[in-house]
Amino acid sequence: MTTPSYPEFDRTEFVLAVLEWLEGRENSPEAVDDTLDLLAHSRRRSFIRVMRTYGEALTLPDAAEEVAVRETGTPVAELSAEHVANVYISLYHDHLPRLVDAGLLEYDQERDLVSPAAIS
Repeated sequence: MTTPSYPEFDRTEFVLAVLEWLEGRENSPEAVDDTLDLLAHSRRRSFIRVMRTYGEALTLPDAAEEVAVRETGTPVAELSAEHVANVYISLYHDHLPRLVDAGLLEYDQERDLVSPAAIS
């Protein structure tokens, strides 16, 4: 298996910068692994960015639409309903529970409303 090449991205430099940043912190290896696991999936990163950008509660369907727009670079009016539904399902069943468990997001299932967690 070959790793894709991203010419504008220096992976080695990035890894070394992250490791250097981690050296100055007192985190358990498990905490670091859990954090990197949270950030490992591009859809989760996009979801976090959407919630940080808006900084307020959104319905999960609206968040899914925005994640789909960011993933595809396609205007919302041109997205297929099927694609947005697939993003919604993956957020609801996989990514949202992980981010809620990590304390990054809050979710009101009754209203299907997701919001950034109050971070102190």
